[in-house]
Order: sequence, then structure tokens, then C-alpha cells
Amino acid sequence: MDGELPRVPRPRLDGAGVRLADIAVRAGVSEATVSRVLNGRPGVAVTTRQAVLAALDVLGYERPQRPRGSSNGVVGLVIPELDNPIFPAFAQAIGRELTQHGYTPMLCTQLPGGAPEDEFTEMLTERGASGIVFVSGLHADTTADVERYTRLVGRGLPIVLLDGYSDRIEAPFISPDDRAAAGLAVQHLVDLGHERIGMALGPRRYVPVIRKIEGYRQAMAHLLGADETDELISHSLFSVEGGQAAAVRLLEQGCTGIVCASDLMALGVIRACRERGLSVPEDVSVVGFDDSPLIAFTDPPLTTVRKPVGAMAAAAVAALIEEISGTRGRNVELVFQPELVVRRSTGSGPLVNR
Repeated sequence: MDGELPRVPRPRLDGAGVRLADIAVRAGVSEATVSRVLNGRPGVAVTTRQAVLAALDVLGYERPQRPRGSSNGVVGLVIPELDNPIFPAFAQAIGRELTQHGYTPMLCTQLPGGAPEDEFTEMLTERGASGIVFVSGLHADTTADVERYTRLVGRGLPIVLLDGYSDRIEAPFISPDDRAAAGLAVQHLVDLGHERIGMALGPRRYVPVIRKIEGYRQAMAHLLGADETDELISHSLFSVEGGQAAAVRLLEQGCTGIVCASDLMALGVIRACRERGLSVPEDVSVVGFDDSPLIAFTDPPLTTVRKPVGAMAAAAVAALIEEISGTRGRNVELVFQPELVVRRSTGSGPLVNR
């Protein structure tokens, strides 16, 4: 632009031209910021944008008009996969919230053998994304290097992270209360008369897994006086096949109730029970986690602990917009309470049937 305004619809009364520097001085910002405002680019705080527009008014220029249907900018949404129905549910909820606030969501899905999280992040940064929302990303893995996130924060890129907390990243975190979720599931099974209650989980390095184990152990100790529960905890993968493998070990331990870290794992547990000639819930009660779409229509309909997807999505977008508007990101975790949804995969246990 060679330092000149691209368009002067209302020149000053004295007819003199006005340079970007004049507006920058009056607004108290840099020339680059003035240019971003005039060209409708993202990444400018609301208060700063208002200061630039006010300077235009004072200097006698029309404000730049945003074309109809234009966006505040692109926001990246990075999720692990689409096979697990909880992730499309999050994508839809977060995308809807972003759209309502004038942003364009760009979905980045980490398919097996596809682009890793870091490549998506670099691509979004190069394209000038206004911010990024990470769902169940590497931030949830306690063995992963968090430097990838601190670099983004250092660049001033707004980020929000869902499902996994680290005190080493200066950014907002949105989480369900995993400890409470495990406690709700154990309480439900104990109330039904179960005392040999197992837990099927994903890899132990993930923050949600660690927290669920803590909640499970606390509930087992408080409700049943069971302090030694290691043999009742089975780690595998967050998948149907993973749940099936975890269930084999738990059934061998004599479990009549099994709490699962995801609905997909719960479906695998039910499959394992049937392969051994056991009925759900007559012989074994199964509790899932997430309340994924269509999970109410499984056979039997799955009792599960509902993750508050809508509330978490709204909070994530609100936190991101706050950062985009100029509020510096800080290490804070917003924790949302889960809800037990009782269906027909749980029933009376041995203590009741005696």
C-alpha cells in the first residue's frame, strides 16, 4: 500500500492526504495494525479495532465496510479422528458456536497415516488462523512435549484445549470432571448390588485416564472399602476392540460390573461378554462414558455417563474469542459436571440376587 490509504471516500476539509502513520498515531497503534483493520484481517483485539475506526471518524474517512457474509477469520479445530462418534459431536457443536460468532471453522482430522497435529498447526498458522481449538490432542498425553503449545502461545496465537490438562501451558482448558464421572458409575453399580467392579480404560499416560482411575479408586474405597483394586483396572485402546480385550481380563477377575472410559469400549465389553455366553445386564452390567450420538439405540441401550458436549463447546469458543479480543491466555481449567444416564445395560448384581 506504500503507506497510503487505499481509498479516501471522505477527504479532510483541507484536502490533504492522510498516511497510515497519521491514523496509527491518533489510535495509538502500529501502522501494521491499521492496515489489518482496513483490510478486515483477523487477529486484532476488539478495543484496538474500535480505536482505529474512531481515528478514521475523527480524520474524516468512511469506515471500511465488511462484505456481506464475510468472516471474522478462520479458526482451526483439531480432533483425533471421526470414527469415535464423540468427536464429530464436538466438531459439530464447536463449529456451530464459531459460526454464530462470525468465524469460519476449519476441521483438521488426524486420520491414521495422515497429517500429524503439528503439521495441521503449522498449516493453520501459515494461513493466518485467528485461533485453534484442540480436542483430545497431544496436550492430553503426559509423555508428549508441550513446547509445541508454548510456542503458539509465545507467537500470540489464541488456543483453547479440551479434554486434557497441563499446568505448563498458559492457555484455557475445558474438561469434564473425569473423577466425578468414574464415581457416578461406581456408585450406580454399588447401588445395584455389585461389589466386584472393574474398569476398562485406554493407555495410562493420558490425563483423562489418570483422573478416572483416581475417581474409581476413591469410590471403591469409600463405598466398598476396597483399597486394593489394581487387578480390577485393565488398560487397552479407546476402541471397540480395545474394550473387548480389556473385558477379557476383567471377566477373568470375576467382575460383574464394568465401568468403561468410552462408549466404544463399552460396546467391546458387551461383545466380550456375549462371546463368553454371558448376558448384559443379567450376568454383567456395563457402563460407558460420553453418551455418544445413537448410543441409546444399541442392544441393550447403554447406561453411560454423559459428557456435557454442548456446554464444553460453548465455553471453549467463548474462551477463544476472549483471547482473540485481546485478553492474554492464562493457565485456567474450566471443569464441567457429567451426568449419569441409566438405560438397560445395567441391572441387579450378586448382592441383590442372593
